[in-house]
Amino acid sequence: MPNVPSLAVWTGGARAGLLASESPGEYVFAYNPDTSPDTQVSLTMPVRLASWMSRELHPVFQMNLPEGALLEAIRRAIAKVVGEDDLSILRVTGGNQVGRNRFALPSDESPYIEETPESLEELLTYPDTRELFNELVARHALRSGISGVQPKVLLNASDRGALTSSGYIVKSWGTDYPFLAANEYFCMSAAKRAGLSTPEFFLSDNGGLFIMRRFDITPDGNPIGFEDMCSLQALGTSRKYSSSYERIAKSISDFVSGDRLRAAREQFFATLVLSVMLRNGDAHLKNFGVLYPAPRSTVELAPVYDVVTTTAYISKDVPALTIGGTKKWWPRKVLERFAVAHLSLPVKTVSDTFVNTAEAVMETRKEIPGYISEHPEFREIGERMMAEWEQGVKGL
Repeated sequence: MPNVPSLAVWTGGARAGLLASESPGEYVFAYNPDTSPDTQVSLTMPVRLASWMSRELHPVFQMNLPEGALLEAIRRAIAKVVGEDDLSILRVTGGNQVGRNRFALPSDESPYIEETPESLEELLTYPDTRELFNELVARHALRSGISGVQPKVLLNASDRGALTSSGYIVKSWGTDYPFLAANEYFCMSAAKRAGLSTPEFFLSDNGGLFIMRRFDITPDGNPIGFEDMCSLQALGTSRKYSSSYERIAKSISDFVSGDRLRAAREQFFATLVLSVMLRNGDAHLKNFGVLYPAPRSTVELAPVYDVVTTTAYISKDVPALTIGGTKKWWPRKVLERFAVAHLSLPVKTVSDTFVNTAEAVMETRKEIPGYISEHPEFREIGERMMAEWEQGVKGL
């Protein structure tokens, strides 16, 4: 079956232009002649007459290509019928993407996909979450344009005690990372307790699913622009570990609106300190991003997401990106210099960040033993997490 040669790209409900693969290693995106600046597909790709050329799929379009188990599930489902190249995958997942961009065949009138909501209550209380997640993948994989190696799907769910539905990301785990859902839940709880902006999140009753409300959709269902740091730095997904926290600081300065810049810098630094304390070695380029209602409107740093204690599984793990050319669990003085030199943060703000984050981590740590007593299967990972957190806090 031939692969898909071209796709229409829709942004904010309007058709923005055409994306095509003209030959191996050559991708072209061209805006429609009458395209409005409001339908700009990326902060790095303004509307213009000339086409945007790339040797690989443009980073903003790569951004949501599924990875890992979800990608394999989609490929198995579509390879014989549609194809399995990047554009084929965007075609089938194109109606439900993170951010404002959507994809459809050039002949389609819109990229809209109708979806029957799940019940959030049932997702949180279903006894066999492995069986449930497999069913969710079967129902929603072809409508889930989301990156990440961890098994996950996008879906709508009716809120508890309400008739309305909202967009959620539902995550499970693979055999290499047992009980990753509970790991992420406690890490995100520490982030929330530290005062960082986080989406609403839940852990299923048996610990099998981590569920997070999407932050790229308004309460009335309209998409909000989202771009991760790979997109903003014009890097493909495969290079998500090939950068530095200094470059993220520069991207924040380049793209975040002036009146939101101080808050963005403070949040970014607090997230970095938190990652060191929690021993989160996966804070790569795709785990930081910006939000904006429209290209020429206010741009702010996205909430914190995808925080886990990776050393609970990989004992010798190191940070995902460099500071000063090194990847290690840096001492406090290195982070202090980074905050002043690259984020222009006052010394008192930097000091308060260490104190507040440490308190949040240790307060959250106190909740893990109670959870272990109710879920003995989590003991090994939970005890590793507590040991890593204590070492991380003491190190700073």
